[in-house]
Parts: sequence; C-alpha cells; structure tokens
Amino acid sequence: MSGRRSGLALGLGLAIALGGSVLAQTASTPLFSTCGKPDAAPACNAIRGERTEGWAAQSRAEVFARHGMVTTSQPLAAQAGLEVLRNGGNAVDAAVATAAVLSVVEPMNVGVGGDLFAIVYIAKEHKLYALNASGMAPSGATPEHFASLGYRADPTNWGTGSGMPQGGILPVTVPGTVWGWDAMLKRFGSRSLKDMLAPAAAYAEEGFPVSERIADDWRLPKSLPLKACCSAVDPDSLAVWYPGGKPPVAGQIFRNPDLAKTLRLIQAQGVNAFYKGEIAQAIVAKSTALGGTMTAADLAAYKGEWVEPVHTSYHGHEVYELPPPSQDWGALVMVNVLEQCLPTWAPGQTLANLGPRSPLYWHLMVEAKKLAYADLIAFNADPDFVKVPMDRLLSKAHARELCGKVDPKRASSTGPAGEADGAGDTIVLSTADEAGNMVAWVNSNFSGFGSGLTVPGYGFVLHNRGGLFSLDPKSPNVIAPHKRPYNTLAAGFVMDGADPLMSLLLMGGDMQAQGHGQALVNIFDLGANLQMATDMARFRHTQVPNRLVLERPLYDAVGKDLEAMGHKLGPPDSGAMGGFQAIAVASPGDKSKRVYRAGSDHRKDGQAVGF
Repeated sequence: MSGRRSGLALGLGLAIALGGSVLAQTASTPLFSTCGKPDAAPACNAIRGERTEGWAAQSRAEVFARHGMVTTSQPLAAQAGLEVLRNGGNAVDAAVATAAVLSVVEPMNVGVGGDLFAIVYIAKEHKLYALNASGMAPSGATPEHFASLGYRADPTNWGTGSGMPQGGILPVTVPGTVWGWDAMLKRFGSRSLKDMLAPAAAYAEEGFPVSERIADDWRLPKSLPLKACCSAVDPDSLAVWYPGGKPPVAGQIFRNPDLAKTLRLIQAQGVNAFYKGEIAQAIVAKSTALGGTMTAADLAAYKGEWVEPVHTSYHGHEVYELPPPSQDWGALVMVNVLEQCLPTWAPGQTLANLGPRSPLYWHLMVEAKKLAYADLIAFNADPDFVKVPMDRLLSKAHARELCGKVDPKRASSTGPAGEADGAGDTIVLSTADEAGNMVAWVNSNFSGFGSGLTVPGYGFVLHNRGGLFSLDPKSPNVIAPHKRPYNTLAAGFVMDGADPLMSLLLMGGDMQAQGHGQALVNIFDLGANLQMATDMARFRHTQVPNRLVLERPLYDAVGKDLEAMGHKLGPPDSGAMGGFQAIAVASPGDKSKRVYRAGSDHRKDGQAVGF
C-alpha cells in the first residue's frame, strides 16, 4: 500500500476508533469559508499571527525584482501583465494587457465603457507624459435639457447640491477607455492592441473564478425608473452579470461571451469597431431607448488628449499628479498645506514627532484635506472650457494663505454647498520594465457597475462619470456638450530630478487625492516602505456632509478624541479606503543595479509580481 493510501486508511481507522468524531467535525465545519457570512468557520475568530521581521502588523513583504514588475488589484490581471513583460513587451504593453483583463475580472470597477488616465515615464527621454482619456458629455447634455426633466441644482441640499442624477442613462458620457488603450500603444507601446487584448478575450470566453473581494463588490445598482415609484435593475444587466439570477460567489466560474465578442471585434477592426462600427451603433441604440442624448457623431468624434502633469515639491522630491479635470492635484495642495502650516499649527512639532497614534496628527491631516478639497470644489473643471489657476493653487504662498482657516484644537465646517462627492469604484495598476519605463494607470466605470446599464449583446456597462457635473450655472463644472466633468481618477509619480522614484496610485472615488496625500506622508514623513504605506490605517473624509470615516483600529485608537474636537465620525469602515498600488525603483539609471520594489493593498485581492 502506498504512503498516501496508508495515511488515508490510518485516518479513517482513527475516526472509527473515536466513534466517528473526526468525520463529524469535518462535516460540520465549512471549508474555505468567507468570514462575515452566516456559514463562517470558527477560523474567522482566530488570533492573527505576526511577521518575524519588520513591522509586525504588515500584511506581507514588499516584492523585489530586477527586470520587470506589475502590481494591481487582481492576481490574474497582474500575471497577464507579467507574461507580457517576460515575452519582451514593455511597461505600456503590460499596462494595457493588465487593464484589459481587469475589465473582465473586475467588471463592476472598470470596462470598455469607462474612462482612463495614465502617467508614463519614458526612460530614454527621462520624461513624464500624461494621458487624459476621460469621457465627454454627449451633444444634448445641457442644463436646460436636465431642467426640462426636473433636475436642477440646489446648493442647500447636502450631498446632492449639483442636481445631477447619479444612475441611469443621464450621467453617461462618451467612453474613453478603448481610445486610451490604443493611444498608449501607438505612442509608446511595442505590441499591437490585438495582441494585448488576447488574454482578456480568453478569460471572457473561457471564464475565470471570481475572487473574494470582487464577489463582495458584485452588486448591480437600480438604474431604470419605474412609473409608480423607485427604480429597477436593467434586465440587460441582469442577463449578463447575474447568471442564474444571482451574483456569483467567490470561487464560482464566470463567463461573459458577449464581452468576448466585443474584445474580438476591437482586435479585428481596431478602435473604429467601438467608436464607429457595430458597437457604437449598439451604444447609441441603448442610449436612445432610455432617453439619452448620445449620438453616433459623439462617439465617432471622441478623442482624448496628452496633457502636462502638475507638480509640487515635498521633502525634496518632485511629486507629479494629473491636472484638471482630475481631482488629483488636490493631493498636492494637501501636502503643501501640511508642509507650510504645521509650524503654525503645532510649533516645534513634525508629523513624524507627533506620530500616527496622536489625535492631533490625524486632526491636522483631515483639516489639510478639507482645505485642498475646498479648492477642488471651487476651481476644478475641464480646462478646455474654464481656466483653472493651477500656478497659484499649487504655490507654497497659497498654502500659507490657508493656514489661518484651521483651528489646531477644533474641527472646521465645510458647508453644504458644492458638487456631489464621488463614491467611485475604479482600478489602478502600475508597471515597470527592463528598460526603466514605468506606468501609473487608473481606469474606471465611476460607480459600481457604472450607470447600471449594459449594452445588450456586447457585455459591458456604460459608465456614469457625468454624475460629477453640476447643474449650477455658476459652477465652473456646469455640464455642457463635449465637456469633461470633474473627475475623481488619480495617478501620480514621484521624481528625483530626471529619475523616477516611485509611481503612486490609490483608487476609490473622492478617496483618491486624499489617499495620495496620506500615502506621501506615510512614506516621506514616517519612513514607511511601500507595503507598510498601504497596510497603515487610513481615513476618508467626505467634503459635503463633512463626515469622517476611520478604519476600525484607528477609530479605536483616536476616534473619541477626534469626536471631542468636533469631527463628525461615521461607523468604522475599511471598504471605503480604496486600494493602493505602487512601484519604487532604486538606481534607476544603472541597469546593472536597478531594483524594483512594489506594494499591493491587502484590502483588495491583488498582488505585486515581478521577475
């Protein structure tokens, strides 16, 4: 008898000798249970072990590699990008392949019906380039049209003062993702769009097992108005995303043959299939049937643009972020304020001296965030329509002018006026290759499953980014045909002179700019490595209702103190904190010594991988 069979027989014999207790215990204990569910296993009450080195609370080590690196929120997508790098593709090729797979395996967060921003570092030029492939409002999207449907701005209404509907067809803008994929490859890639979409098309056709966090996020919104009341889920969405009438669970194989068809059409016909061909016709038909104003001409005329990233200095490093209409530049205002105002707010102290267990540390971080987002609400908009005074807003002098708005002992108010805050569901990824090129990439449907509307026969949802427009005619962000809305998407880079130090990404609606600010402080003030920087507890402050959410351990440590200072705390929540992905590089100019190091957020299902 083999050792394996002998062991099995011994185990069965032991069970029988013990009166069947072993078998009974096995039968009553669910295997591979998801904690938080009714059938959760006793293991969900276990005591967590600690690391043997470094910070004991760190979820895992940084990943180190010499030749190439990919980090993102889903393992299959990360591996697809790594395979591209191993086969000689560059960082841009790998980013497109990774993003395309994410559009299959994280369909609530990203897809071909969404929008895209990226910053890419080109090693041979020692230069950063930024791409804006965000969506434009359709031709009929005017305040007058929305008013005729009963939508108007109400600055006195907390959280919805912009007046814009958030779901259904009305906030749908022209998608930019496919244009952005193609533009990145044409300018900086070394592989074809056809080849980079192949892994995604295969996963859509053959299916993939849904991972744990993604299963938890798999919830369709109600997006169709009913005559009597309320709203209903789009039947086209139910048919694609709820096989058997229910969302898939962790480990279940999910297939999307309609999306595979879409990807195969783009492979065969290029971007014209999406913007001018049968996919475009299907998008317009879906929009028109629901009262949308998007036309074939809107899709055919779409194009993104290459833009200059904006920057400031922080602790001797140059921090670059996306320009308007992205909210990303708010991170730069936030760190400028912390740098310039801390000597006034806490004389003789530094953020490092205060430390992340100090209530004052968190109070000042939140107050700096409020000042940055007040600037975003007041000024951020499409720069093709409105002049945004970036030179002034990102100056150190402007930061100093804001210091007096903060009481070091009391929380400030933010007031009800302003645009709706963005909840947001998004993907971020970063790649790096053997030549030293690096990419910071953010791609999104905006809300979970976007508008909630699926294009029948093609397996993707339309995003609802237009929900971040305003209907207030006095707002710089007021909706207009072919205008881009205020956008929560963020992608950053930190440079040391002409050399890259790190990419910086943290997804999650209005969490993104404030998340970048917190990560920069974690790294440059507190000395965290990339994995520590994401494992550390975060806050999320929502500007319009002035509500502060902390993760549970942080809430337990300083929540009562912050409430005593006047902060309005919501229930503790880690799901609101977004997902961080980043790659750092040592000795970027010397290939023989170059080392990439990466971190990936433990709140997601992803990983950092390299070779």
